[in-house]
Amino acid sequence: MAPKVVVFLDYQNAYFSAREVFRPVGGLPEQYLIDPVKLGSLLVRKRALGGVLQQVRVYRGRPEPRREARLTAATDKQAAAWGADPRVKMIRRTLWYPRDFGQPSCHEKPREKGIDVSLAVDMVRMAIKQEYEVAILFSRDTDLLPAVETIAELQAAHVEVATWEGTSQLRCRLPGGKWLWCHKLNEAEFRSVRDTRHY
Repeated sequence: MAPKVVVFLDYQNAYFSAREVFRPVGGLPEQYLIDPVKLGSLLVRKRALGGVLQQVRVYRGRPEPRREARLTAATDKQAAAWGADPRVKMIRRTLWYPRDFGQPSCHEKPREKGIDVSLAVDMVRMAIKQEYEVAILFSRDTDLLPAVETIAELQAAHVEVATWEGTSQLRCRLPGGKWLWCHKLNEAEFRSVRDTRHY
């Protein structure tokens, strides 16, 4: 029987990584939006042992409506569009803003807070509860490696990672000495999973 696969998507990490390696001169930010279901389906197809895509869990910050109304509206529309597919689960936390945001003195950008922790906790919790057999983590964030290592040490599930070709990847040795498997998606594959809807 095909294993149950859950994809854990560190959305901003994947988005900014795509912009880093695939950005043409003058490329617009919306050209790098990623469709979670297309990405999850592609990753399952690439697995040598196959599987059934049970869920794509999207971890992403949410702008503060009073500070960035238009961006909030656009990302809310995006979340609603993605969530129309029952396999997509959105996990969003309000962005952190510097005190002087919007002022000429402000040199910091809004930042995600708690997203990585939420993702790591969910990966481990769901593995222990046997809610998946295979996890595919799409991220380059080394802060997430302890979650991967914990799941492997507990033998709670099988974990793989994914990233774009041409970027760094998460690396660690698993029990038994094998290296963590990484799916490297090339530019053509990136283009095949783009979200081309207008928000």
